[in-house]
Amino acid sequence: MADLDAVRRRQQGAWAAGDFSMIATQQLIVGELLCEAVDVHPGQKVLDVGTGSGNTALAAARRGGEVTGIDFVPALLDRGRERAAAERLRIAFQEGDAQDIPFSDGVFDIVLSTFGAMFAPDQERTASELLRVCRTGGKVGMANWTPDGTIGEMFRTLALFVPPPAGLKPPSLWGTEARLRELFGRSVSAIQATPRTTKIRHASVERWLEFNRRYLGPNQKAFEALDASGQEALARALTDLMRRANRSGDATLVAPSDYLEVVAIRA
Repeated sequence: MADLDAVRRRQQGAWAAGDFSMIATQQLIVGELLCEAVDVHPGQKVLDVGTGSGNTALAAARRGGEVTGIDFVPALLDRGRERAAAERLRIAFQEGDAQDIPFSDGVFDIVLSTFGAMFAPDQERTASELLRVCRTGGKVGMANWTPDGTIGEMFRTLALFVPPPAGLKPPSLWGTEARLRELFGRSVSAIQATPRTTKIRHASVERWLEFNRRYLGPNQKAFEALDASGQEALARALTDLMRRANRSGDATLVAPSDYLEVVAIRA
């Protein structure tokens, strides 16, 4: 079995590489839709787990929530603070881990995570933490990449070249209703799982690859783990993937990618 604490430390280093805030700017709509789905009310206490540069935290604050965002990458939290200051929104950004959320039981009315908590290596522990800090009758809202979407396929492609530790469950399992019901169990009274699609847009497939190698830390680390021939092969595989996914009809890239929008009620 995988050493989950060691995996977590490696993940922290990977997400700190590059600058994920540059990737996140293309996903703003996901956080906005999630905050509509959970119906954030003014004055509600909201926690955004794995907030990154604050997309979903900002969306919740725009709706009047009393928002806290946690992440284990300090540089991304700094980006979130910059953005909140620019919009004159009050958000408490602080370091925190999805597997060990630094708050007491039942503190929040709404607990959110957009493509964040799903990457924590210990899925059961993470689900337990999301539920623990949510009050009875409160909501847990998530946006999780699905196994069969474009991003899910990218995960599988990377794993062919840089295999994950043995026994580690794929993050994209969070994008299936069956796995969510396993993880949340009787701690929730209802789960609403809505398939959604967002789009990856770049000037070209080649520019997308260059952009991701520069700014997406896990991809950057995957390339660094390979020799020159391995890097070339991975680049070809990712380029082929995006060419298959491309629906632009011209030289640009417009690739739909499926995710699951989740709203669960804490029992």
